[in-house]
Amino acid sequence: MTIAAFLAVAFLHLMAAISPGPAVLMSARTGVTEGLRTGFFLAVGIGLGGVIWAMAALFGLNIVFQAAPALLWALKICGGIYLVYMGYSMWKAADQALDMTETGRPPRSPMSALRLGLFTQLANPKPAVLFSAIFVGTVPQGTPVWVYAALLAVVFLNETVWNTLVARIFSFERSKATYISLKTIIDRAFGGMLALLGVKIATT
Repeated sequence: MTIAAFLAVAFLHLMAAISPGPAVLMSARTGVTEGLRTGFFLAVGIGLGGVIWAMAALFGLNIVFQAAPALLWALKICGGIYLVYMGYSMWKAADQALDMTETGRPPRSPMSALRLGLFTQLANPKPAVLFSAIFVGTVPQGTPVWVYAALLAVVFLNETVWNTLVARIFSFERSKATYISLKTIIDRAFGGMLALLGVKIATT
């Protein structure tokens, strides 16, 4: 695998990570409601989920999807339902008051935030298809193991760094103040968009 091909894969995945989706949406909301620390652990979970999908693509999950389309359909349905459920939960709790006082620790534990990030990423099987499309044309047979490891490291860093940055931007005091004043509207917007993404994933 050439250096140019490696950099192309890294750039294509970075663009995919930046594009709005369930992971970016969850990072924004976590940043504004629970701060940077919790947002970072959420981003780590998103990064681990990206690595799992990338590994699946490298080991031929796309071939499995082609041979058994029902498997991809089932994953999309399950992931879509999970995202719709999270969106509904946000919508339902939108009118509940939020205590934004300093407590010295994040409302969600690091492990809980990591699991949320992981499940949010795994709920969307489309990255596996994307990775497969990218890897088929850029990763030749016989590629050394260290190159595979480097690709997975790039996937993890792209997802983790970008979503941490999103959480950081939304964790600023001005962002929090805006959120407090418009909590019902923002939560319902977040919840509605997440649910719509879930429906889109399940039906496309």
